[in-house]
Amino acid sequence: MLAQVEIFRDLPQAERDRLAMRFHWTRYRAGEQIVGHLDRSTDVFLVLQGEVRVVIYSLAGREVTFRDIKAGQYFGELAAIDGLPRSADILALSDSMIASMSADMFWDVLRTYPETTARLLKDLTGSVRALTERVFEFSALAVNNRVHAELLRLARDHMTEDNIAEIQPAPTHAEIASRVSTHREAVTRELGRLSRAGIVARRSGVLVVEDVERLKRLVQDVIGY
Repeated sequence: MLAQVEIFRDLPQAERDRLAMRFHWTRYRAGEQIVGHLDRSTDVFLVLQGEVRVVIYSLAGREVTFRDIKAGQYFGELAAIDGLPRSADILALSDSMIASMSADMFWDVLRTYPETTARLLKDLTGSVRALTERVFEFSALAVNNRVHAELLRLARDHMTEDNIAEIQPAPTHAEIASRVSTHREAVTRELGRLSRAGIVARRSGVLVVEDVERLKRLVQDVIGY
């Protein structure tokens, strides 16, 4: 199963088999917490089946969603690298199979397999770029424009044709709101406008972006690139 994990794809199968014997394998049910915010654990986790979500809850209970992690991806590397408390909660979105390794094993893997280290560095660089983009959006864009930018991100991950994306399961309005730091009503209003403009539509639990290029232009007109 490690063959599907991004950071191990370049390793020979024999090496992956050896590593698999050293992992701890756990099944989580949908909604179950895998890692808690500010936990002092330092394990690194691989998502082999299912999907998990990175969130933080304020003292008032408000949920802020950072990203979803799909099968083949991983999380927990920051605590393994710097030894500091966990920066967010990790919740299972669906029934999931998770493999975990200790921080010591993680460092051993990085020292032993330069291919894995290179992939990890590229992933970390991509995370910094993505966070830079989101900080800019929160600082410079109005709520409706942040909704457009988030929908465009989701669309790019769910393209079915050159100009059409099918996001499934469709995110709730509350989920989109938690991603762009606003309230559900604002998302409902903006999705209504986009629907009337023929850019998005909801069908049987799927959010369809019917004109990705037009959505892209709405974002570019505000961001400038």
